[in-house]
Amino acid sequence: MIQSATAGRVAERKLATATRLTTVSRRLTADRGLTGFTIEEVCDEVGVSRRTFFNYFPSKEDAVFGIDEGDELEHLATQFLSRGSRGWSAVIDDLLEIIVEFVSSAGLNAADHLQFMAILEREPRLLARFIGAGRERDVALAELIALREGVAPSDPLAQATVQVISTVMRSTGERLSEPGVAEDFGAALTQTLAAIRAVLASPSAGKAHA
Repeated sequence: MIQSATAGRVAERKLATATRLTTVSRRLTADRGLTGFTIEEVCDEVGVSRRTFFNYFPSKEDAVFGIDEGDELEHLATQFLSRGSRGWSAVIDDLLEIIVEFVSSAGLNAADHLQFMAILEREPRLLARFIGAGRERDVALAELIALREGVAPSDPLAQATVQVISTVMRSTGERLSEPGVAEDFGAALTQTLAAIRAVLASPSAGKAHA
């Protein structure tokens, strides 16, 4: 129990340090551009050494992106597979619930997302990486869904689920700057999925397929 508590505190400190490095890196990138500041400046402001920085991120670009994409996918896979197959509707619910939990635990909010989107517009190199990473995540997500549900990654239901999740993420991101949209990114994701389901469940939607 003591070891578990200690490990938990260490993990929290590491997450806090990584978050601070990302926050400062993003602010400096938004203000000056990716080439307008040095890693040393980030370290000085956060209060860590250059060596510590590289323990967390291999480059400024990675610090701006923040969360390690491999760790994020591994966390998602572990949680998702542990829930077991319970039908296709549950696939979407499980994925979004895990994503919301991860976003909340990482302390991400609407302002963070909007700042990141602004940075991507300013830095084509980061935008290209973001688009590429999104495609890779879609492929990995389809494989993960297929593994749990016992189908091929190319299965229409697996592919459709990936598209629904991608649409929810993209649509929510685009709506965050609108008045009345939840400041909590996780709540906004849930609202977007509920809206999509409401449209699909409406009588007019059924007539369109009749």
